[in-house]
Amino acid sequence: MSYLVDFIEQFGILAVFLNVLVEQLGAPVPAYPTLVVASALLSNEPMSSRDLLLTAVAAALIADLAWYMAGKRYGKRVLALLCRISLSPDSCVRQTESLFHRWGAPSLLLAKFIPGFASIASALAGAMGTKAPVFLLFDCLGAAIWAGSALWLGLLFRSTVGDLLEVLESLGKWGLVLIATALVLFILNRWWQRRQFVRSLRMARISVAELHDLHLLGSEPVVVDVRSALEQSEGRIPGALAIPVDEIGRAVLDMPVDSEVIVYCACPNEASAAKVAKLLMDKGYKRVRPLTGGIDAWVAAGHGLEQ
Repeated sequence: MSYLVDFIEQFGILAVFLNVLVEQLGAPVPAYPTLVVASALLSNEPMSSRDLLLTAVAAALIADLAWYMAGKRYGKRVLALLCRISLSPDSCVRQTESLFHRWGAPSLLLAKFIPGFASIASALAGAMGTKAPVFLLFDCLGAAIWAGSALWLGLLFRSTVGDLLEVLESLGKWGLVLIATALVLFILNRWWQRRQFVRSLRMARISVAELHDLHLLGSEPVVVDVRSALEQSEGRIPGALAIPVDEIGRAVLDMPVDSEVIVYCACPNEASAAKVAKLLMDKGYKRVRPLTGGIDAWVAAGHGLEQ
């Protein structure tokens, strides 16, 4: 185990840089514990805390700037990609948009403390046209707060961290195996949560073409828009009921339980729509289906919106 400690002491700055960079790019390799341990081990080195802070902020900024530029160039398509590959089941675009719409660029101050939010928030900032100087200011401050808190914890509990490392060192190679096992279990747990989340969204869906045909035939289903109020203000499918997903539990739907209900959102995998569809089914509605592709697919098909 001593070679692990030696590695952190000799290459701590580089290890911190790579770990933070990889995590902020989206890999499930937590960098916060690395910052805590590095701070504890290098606390006696001259200027080590400052160097660690600057290194962590620089690595986070590089990764976040890459997602910002991707969002600026490709818009919400890069957000959909992030949600599909993320191991965090709570990283739906709708949730991120809700936070970003509510707080704006200052949400970046706490983005790195929220699982699944940091990279999506950076891409969303680019997609929503946040000016680069504003993004850089709040992202740098957010990275400094996040990294600074880890370094402070490392300094505060350096004796405890040292004792833990001594125990791992006494275990020899088994200490390294223990660390590797913990990391693998962490990743597997995230993967399992993601798998269960995706499985929960599996249900019959209706295509945009099918919904449009129902309109043409005069068979008008009940269409429910569960996006945020701000998103709905930009327009919705004609005749749709505007019920944000956060209010669906309190809403009273004046319709027979055998009505055909179509639910749509703007999330990858129709995540919010599928959740609401399940909730409506639990209330007794049997003919409920999410709209494949949501509002974006409706617009892409050339169909109009109403204000």
